[in-house]
Amino acid sequence: MRVLVVEDEEELADAIARGLRLHAIAVDVAYDGREALEMAAYVPYDVVVLDRDLPEVHGDDVCRELRELGAGGAGGRVLMLTAAGQVHDRVGGLSLGADDYLVKPFTFAELVARVRALSRRASRAVPSTLERAGIRLDPARRTVTRDGREVTLNRKEFDVLHELMRAGGRLVASAELRRRVWDEYADAGSGVLRVTLTSLRRKLGAPSVIENVPGRGYRL
Repeated sequence: MRVLVVEDEEELADAIARGLRLHAIAVDVAYDGREALEMAAYVPYDVVVLDRDLPEVHGDDVCRELRELGAGGAGGRVLMLTAAGQVHDRVGGLSLGADDYLVKPFTFAELVARVRALSRRASRAVPSTLERAGIRLDPARRTVTRDGREVTLNRKEFDVLHELMRAGGRLVASAELRRRVWDEYADAGSGVLRVTLTSLRRKLGAPSVIENVPGRGYRL
């Protein structure tokens, strides 16, 4: 999952990003509305956490634009943050195209739960539990088994496998895997991806189910 946090209070934005990363979520940060729209035009975010009162471009206008973009072309969801908690404020935010609404101050546990729930509702819907080639992956519990054997993966190995299983056997470009699993602050060059895939193959065991198509990408 890849999330864009849009918040002009830099300390709060960075704190949200750090917290989400601790929950194995790739996060990019924008500090104003214009920067957010530029980033969302090129990256297929699953969820955009959007403050309503933004400089440069107001959050309401960002929300409208994101709906036209599909939050980066992938049908991503918008979670709007605001200090205004009256009913008409919430209705107004939802009427702009936001998928959910969270009033400041909020508990971080609730933010994480809402982000995960919105990601599951994204337009590219997949079953709650994924199964292919004897592998069973549960995104909510972050568990993996192969032929009934539990497989212990680190965060990035799990996320790479999740993206390959979501693709349902379709080829996933190397750049797309890096973009969806690592955020802009991580060193996610091709070497990092290769090392992660080597470790993932080893942990899944034989026979190998991850195919490398040289120069193009990977598929399960």
